[in-house]
Amino acid sequence: MPEQQPPAHSGATPDGPRPRPRARTRFGYRLAAWRAGFGPRMQGLVWRPEPRFPGSTARGRQLLAGNFRIGGALVEAPGNTPWEIDAPNDAFSDTLHSFDWLDDLAALPKAMGRDTAQDWLGAWLKRHGRGQGAVWTPDLAGRRQIRWISQALFLMNGQDPIDTKAFHRALARQALFLEARWRQTSRGLPRFEALTGLIYSACTLIGMETLLAPALKGLAQECATEIDAQGGIAPRNPEELLEVFVLLTWVAQILTETGKRPDPAVDTALMRIAPTLRALRHADGSLVRAHGGGRGRTGRLVGALVQSGIRPSRLKGLAMGFARMASGGTTVIADAAPPMMGPKSVNAHASTLSFEMTAGMRPVVVSAGSGAAFGPNWRRAGRATVSHSTLSLEGYSSSRLANKASDVPPERQGFAEGPTDVALQVSEIAGGESLTLSHDGWRRSHGLVHLRSLTLEDRGSLLRGEDGLAALDAGDRSRFERVNRNLPPDRGLRFAVRFHIHPDVTAEIDMGGAAVSLTLPNEEVWVFRHGGEAEMVLRPSVYFDAARLKPRATKQIVLMSRVTGYGAAVSWSFARPAALLPAPDLPQMI
Repeated sequence: MPEQQPPAHSGATPDGPRPRPRARTRFGYRLAAWRAGFGPRMQGLVWRPEPRFPGSTARGRQLLAGNFRIGGALVEAPGNTPWEIDAPNDAFSDTLHSFDWLDDLAALPKAMGRDTAQDWLGAWLKRHGRGQGAVWTPDLAGRRQIRWISQALFLMNGQDPIDTKAFHRALARQALFLEARWRQTSRGLPRFEALTGLIYSACTLIGMETLLAPALKGLAQECATEIDAQGGIAPRNPEELLEVFVLLTWVAQILTETGKRPDPAVDTALMRIAPTLRALRHADGSLVRAHGGGRGRTGRLVGALVQSGIRPSRLKGLAMGFARMASGGTTVIADAAPPMMGPKSVNAHASTLSFEMTAGMRPVVVSAGSGAAFGPNWRRAGRATVSHSTLSLEGYSSSRLANKASDVPPERQGFAEGPTDVALQVSEIAGGESLTLSHDGWRRSHGLVHLRSLTLEDRGSLLRGEDGLAALDAGDRSRFERVNRNLPPDRGLRFAVRFHIHPDVTAEIDMGGAAVSLTLPNEEVWVFRHGGEAEMVLRPSVYFDAARLKPRATKQIVLMSRVTGYGAAVSWSFARPAALLPAPDLPQMI
């Protein structure tokens, strides 16, 4: 069988494009990299850790052919080094200069990729090895250092002694640069990357041992401030949490492999994160796609859990603000907490109360995902409520960006307002589970609260739901009346409940327009029906997959209705044929 085409490197952090340092910061980085060249020299490597995850031979062959498919772009440059390419976007440049692709060249049989890897490394050292260019940032340097050290044997085998000496100098320079500048990089994943690269240096480079204690102290501080007691992170990005977990796993492993004392802060963080990641995982092993994060690289979550040696217990209650129901191989994961707010929320999504559903190994209901790999317009579109499987008011997301007239460019705008009160009630029912949720994201603007119920029953063969809007008290009704003052009495505020369907699922109107049949790739069929309170249409949608060069076309089921009084509700269901029941007759929430 031909080798399956693997996903291309995304080239971005899971929460979107990396923050670009300001001019003054960039100058400080270049100065620190230049000064690091006058520091202590390394005398060799005391330990060469194996790469933690294998590269892809398919991607390796593409690189040998001069096809650079990374960062949401494809550049064909046969016969050229990567450093001669005009990068089409920042994500492309970041991935090149992080050397993430080195694992793919190393994965080729019979060391086919070694000469190319050595040539490209030598060309990089000539161009950037002394601190030149904008590629010296602590996070990228940390990623480079991890790859260089992990692939040192591959790179140095048969290498010219002069090139080996230059490589050693670069390893030492990068280690000292990380020691000097890791505090200046952005908090979150970029800082964990910088510190992991520094710890790798201290554990493996002879002459850099004194860097270990302060690096571990810094990592302990980051674990304490960035990872909460429940094993979550503030951005609520599941894929970013996975990457932090992977880095901490690598730190724990290299400390053990080099005979160092285990770090309690790292072990504690790993024990907290593991159950949370398990709760954010669908039945097919992928992560829920939320707040800029994707599904995660295939096998990465399972591999990280195996490498950590942790057997995570089942987490009760919310996991980083997400509620999970699972039965009979069907998983439903709902966003049950407010998104991050303020200037740091540039990658948050207006996705409150949205959900994803996976049946066995097949995603069925999804969100559009992060459009960051496809440019600022798609990125902004992916953050809107209409790009998620939930209810939306016409033209108004549940969380709103800062004033458009501000000096901040759209791609750097965080949320200025949104839900402050998100409620969740979990119930056990005969043969299933039920979630009752609400959020007040439209209360200040429209006087309305979104109410949603989700019930997974019949051993995962039936998902019932109801969505409603309600003006709950006199103040809400007064505000709602002011908003609707200019609307005709018989035409209320428009709203829609959307269900974005995975592009591998075939969706067709069925039963004379009363239902939608969903055929999964394994020929399993699900049927969507609604209670008749709304108009149902099947419309085009998009699915953002960073492994693709363009957004994927797909479809969305849309239930359209109006709020004509002080409230309205629509009911719906997804069912396997064996579980088909009459049209939903759910108790009204309003």
